[in-house]
Amino acid sequence: MLRPEIHRTAQENLRWQGKLSYTSERRWVRVGYRLNISMATHLPQQRAPQKPEIPDKLYFRIGEVARLCSVAPYVLRFWETEFTQLKPNKSGTGQRLYRRRDVEMALRVKRLLYDEGYTIAGARQAIQAETRSKRGSGQPELPLPQHQQSVQLLEARLHKVRKELREILSGLAAPTPQLQVKERPAAPAAKPGLFEL
Repeated sequence: MLRPEIHRTAQENLRWQGKLSYTSERRWVRVGYRLNISMATHLPQQRAPQKPEIPDKLYFRIGEVARLCSVAPYVLRFWETEFTQLKPNKSGTGQRLYRRRDVEMALRVKRLLYDEGYTIAGARQAIQAETRSKRGSGQPELPLPQHQQSVQLLEARLHKVRKELREILSGLAAPTPQLQVKERPAAPAAKPGLFEL
């Protein structure tokens, strides 16, 4: 009687003994000798953030943006439906024309989804919260102290201009005195000219 372990390969023997494991990268790795880092996990992949250089152009086509973001064009079209902030213009022929801020938004969405592991809904909320915080802290309610004097000078000039405009308006609205107009004597009738009948 043949023993089955004799006809197995060395790789099959190690796998059968539990010392060889199959990874998500489709290669066999010995188990038990060292920590196996190449095993698949459900955690987001931590890559070094690479910010691609965005060329200095006014408009980008969808293929160029897809290359910059390292995604397929259909992914960008899907993101347009999910993220209201990503809204490219369309040319007369229907081609999408992305502006620089649209490209930056696409890169931000990609980083949130692919690098930071957000879901689409989570990325949408993160972007909305970011835009809300930018809007809230964008303008101070009161002028800054160093600008107070210039603001006061401008207000004084504005009041002076308003006062002058009101004076002009009141001068125009006041009734004008009727002037006595003397009538001139009628001019003697001239001979009819060539073109007059």
